[in-house]
Amino acid sequence: MLVASLTGCSWFTDFKEQPKIDPWESGSDTIPFRGNPQGSVPIYGSVAPGFMYDRAPTPQAVTAMASLPNPIAADQASVTRGRIQYQINCAVCHGPNGLGNGPVVKYGMFPPAIGAPANPAAGYTDGYIFGIIRNGRGLMPPYNRIEEPDRWDIVNYLRSLQGNNSIAADTTHGRPGETGPLVPGATILGPTRPVPYRHPGAGSTAAAPTAPTSDSTKKAPTDSTRKREPQP
Repeated sequence: MLVASLTGCSWFTDFKEQPKIDPWESGSDTIPFRGNPQGSVPIYGSVAPGFMYDRAPTPQAVTAMASLPNPIAADQASVTRGRIQYQINCAVCHGPNGLGNGPVVKYGMFPPAIGAPANPAAGYTDGYIFGIIRNGRGLMPPYNRIEEPDRWDIVNYLRSLQGNNSIAADTTHGRPGETGPLVPGATILGPTRPVPYRHPGAGSTAAAPTAPTSDSTKKAPTDSTRKREPQP
């Protein structure tokens, strides 16, 4: 009887059951413990889920994205971000002004001019250009490594090159080795961005935890292990 009772109990669990943060557990109710892993669903949403359009580099797939609305306002901040992405990823073929005179021309490649007002690209919808960047077309490879918000920024910058918005095109770009404002900022969709926690019933935004305030009215904790003195 004694042996059965001893073996049926769990003894000496201090090391196994100690205070710790388990995987995917947060230290608070509003701040996540870690970021979302690589390949997760973007936490900032998408204009259209992947099942709504094909991902093949075909004209039909790109045409299916022509009706996608541009969710990024064509303001100065977006055009500036688009300029940085364009000069890094697009100017090598299409040229810094979008005239199709990038460095690849001397190697026998002749990309189309997309920056001049009088060219077919000026008549494409924002979603169609977004689709070409996303899937590629013809000799152009897909640039899916450019995050979705950055692709819309490139579209807004391209409209500046075409003279289709009120923001003048800035074609300045950095040289190899230069950093700072000449390179893109941190990702907003990658695994380094923590997933925001939304407490059920707390509304659309979760307030950050505040530091505990000192309460002078609280009594000091008593030592329950001390032997009580006999009352007189």
